[in-house]
Amino acid sequence: MAHDRPLPDRHLDLGCGTEPRNPYGRSELHGIDIRSRPSDGKIVHAVADLTLQPIPYPDDFFGSLSAFDFLEHVPRLLTVGDTRTVFPFVRLMDEIWRVLAPGGRLYAITPCFPSQAAFQDPTHVNFISVLTHEYFCGDEPQGRMYGFKGHFLELRTGWVVLKDCAQARPPGFPQRMRWLRRKLKGKLTHFLWEFEAVK
Repeated sequence: MAHDRPLPDRHLDLGCGTEPRNPYGRSELHGIDIRSRPSDGKIVHAVADLTLQPIPYPDDFFGSLSAFDFLEHVPRLLTVGDTRTVFPFVRLMDEIWRVLAPGGRLYAITPCFPSQAAFQDPTHVNFISVLTHEYFCGDEPQGRMYGFKGHFLELRTGWVVLKDCAQARPPGFPQRMRWLRRKLKGKLTHFLWEFEAVK
């Protein structure tokens, strides 16, 4: 899609741990995690529990955002008190859309059903399927019924080999062959979402 202004040259990696990823090669890298990290002057670290808190940045701040092995840790549903139900995963997808500039990219890679990788870690509480992205993409995302207000355009979705996804670019021949071998053996574990924020 065409945009009137250039994208911010800033990237945010959710659940970054000690080494935030930068799949689009932006010049300014930010990472966010539940635990604080010492800053080395090259990476801006923020602390937040994204199950309960918003992403601590202003609207339209990032040109891109990544989530490597992170979305599966965000609960789908929480009960607050005796009467209030919230949907942290839906709310996080709204937050991702909010902090991305118009035309900004989301690059998320997640263990996906029916792979055992989706279930083996006891901290995985959000099981992604090959159709989950439909709740957040298109003219009328299905997530509207749960309060999703954002709007994403699906650029690319599909099964991937995690180690070949450090950069947001189509796989070369060796990567395609590795993907095919794993597919034939039933060993693909991760699913890719690449979305564009529509505003």
